[in-house]
Amino acid sequence: MPERALEGVKVLDLTHHISGPYCTKLLADFGAEVLKIERPGGDPARRMAPFLNDEADPEKSLVFAYLNTNKQSVTLNLKTDKGIQVLKSLVKESDVLVENFSPRVMASLGLDFESLQQINPGLVMTSISNFGQTGPYRDYKAADIVEYAMGGLMYISGAYDREPLKHAFNQAQFKAGTDGAAATLMATYHQRLTGEGQQVDVSIQEAVATGLRDVVNNFTYSGAVRRRQPNHSGDLSRLRASADGHLIPNPGIGAGLNWNAMVEFLDLPELADEKFDSPSARLVNAEELGRILDEYFIKQNKYERFYAAHEKRFIFGVIQSPEEVMADPQFEARNYFVDIGHPVLGTLKYPGAPFEMSGTPWEARAAAPSLGQHNQEVFGQRLGHSSEQLVQMRALQII
Repeated sequence: MPERALEGVKVLDLTHHISGPYCTKLLADFGAEVLKIERPGGDPARRMAPFLNDEADPEKSLVFAYLNTNKQSVTLNLKTDKGIQVLKSLVKESDVLVENFSPRVMASLGLDFESLQQINPGLVMTSISNFGQTGPYRDYKAADIVEYAMGGLMYISGAYDREPLKHAFNQAQFKAGTDGAAATLMATYHQRLTGEGQQVDVSIQEAVATGLRDVVNNFTYSGAVRRRQPNHSGDLSRLRASADGHLIPNPGIGAGLNWNAMVEFLDLPELADEKFDSPSARLVNAEELGRILDEYFIKQNKYERFYAAHEKRFIFGVIQSPEEVMADPQFEARNYFVDIGHPVLGTLKYPGAPFEMSGTPWEARAAAPSLGQHNQEVFGQRLGHSSEQLVQMRALQII
């Protein structure tokens, strides 16, 4: 078995919902030893839909199952003195602590970075929050759509003649989790070189804003404001309905587009008219061009056009359903989707590695843990609490 990239890195995971758990999932999937600390009722993500067979059960959340592979789980009530004492014992022997509470929470528990650094000077503490640990918004609550809006990305997403849009699901949360994992690894590398710990401050708003790229530069240097683009019917990159779904016929817009080659590929001689032979002419006659293209593509098979287009080096894409994604030959050739067995969910397919490493590969070693699955192993065997003490801690709702 090849050595894992993060072998020997010990991570305390005080995260919940999505951004924090995704950060620690990335660390766990590449070999870090991640111990998930859950409140006695469990991470709220355990109650997030969808559930297997629509059965609302804390062990059947598919969101939780995906975000917590390769982790251990213990329950610990951090609102009790004993719970804080136990956590501090775990901090002593850990390299990293990741949390995504509101900024005020860790300090209110006496678990701010300065306090934890006194216990373990080499600790890397990664804090993921809506707006960061400082600033006037730091204690504001937010949802994924709020982060999209206030990060500036939503303003340029969608059609010009419609309201702004955001991508589906919780992309801001996943982006912040990815940034959190990368930053944690940088801080851990520094820790290995110097023995010094530090706090990593990840703002979800800023994680979104990093996607603005040239938008900020354009405004800063020229005062230009990028806006949502018109979605006129003649737009060559516009999504088109086909006989069996939808495709994106993007032949390569701009000065490099060989219009005659495109006309020949589509076998639409009417597009060879001077009304369409230049970008400005196509814009003037956009409505007619759009009608011709719509009438053409609605009769086509999306995959036939997709493969034929790429033989001509045109940039075409197809809109794939979940079923089509799972059957996609590119994913299959790279063994992207993996089977993971779970004691309650059974064997399900999961998205696999976000990138490949030849020497220290990603590995699905274990399914997401059940709530408190490793209490005995961690509190009893590792920290030395007796069975009687564990029973008492459970009775006092400490674990």
